[in-house]
Amino acid sequence: MTDVFIHEKAVVDEGADIGEGTRVWHFAHIRGSAKIGSNCNIGKGVYIDADVTIGNNVKIQNGVSVYHGVTIEDDVFCGPHMTFTNDMYPRAFGDSFEVSKTLVRKGASIGAHAVIVCDTTLGKYCMVGSGAVVTKDVPDHCLVVGNPAKIIGFVCMCGHPVRNEISRDRQSVVFKCEVCNEKTTIAADVYDMKVG
Repeated sequence: MTDVFIHEKAVVDEGADIGEGTRVWHFAHIRGSAKIGSNCNIGKGVYIDADVTIGNNVKIQNGVSVYHGVTIEDDVFCGPHMTFTNDMYPRAFGDSFEVSKTLVRKGASIGAHAVIVCDTTLGKYCMVGSGAVVTKDVPDHCLVVGNPAKIIGFVCMCGHPVRNEISRDRQSVVFKCEVCNEKTTIAADVYDMKVG
């Protein structure tokens, strides 16, 4: 673990794989079979469970628990105290626990105190608003808010909302970002799911 910073009050179990340039702050706990990429920031009080895989350049803010069954790709932002789940039918008794997986795709951002119900995929560069409760898959570049979370718009790779539609056909709608000038393509069926 060359060039890794681990705060003296963090707990990193033997066998954890942590990439170069990653910082692990106080009261974080990383289980032994977790794999964390390079240049990540693991905030205060974060828990990363066994067998979790986290990509490169990921920021996990204070108070987040990343449970077994969650996979986080590169460049993801997890806001303070957002919540992942991993069991669709949890009980404190019995032995019927069954992990349901969650995938967070490259570049996605999850706002503070959002809840991600398991058995979902958050698409590339999507944005989940603070306090949203995600109960189904979020397509690429979608902005979702509310409980249950609904698509209210679309965001560029840079994170800003896109509203400047430059072309449309039966398959897709193309927007041009007013901030960075990048083009964002949204599938027509996803565009039709937008509410409001």
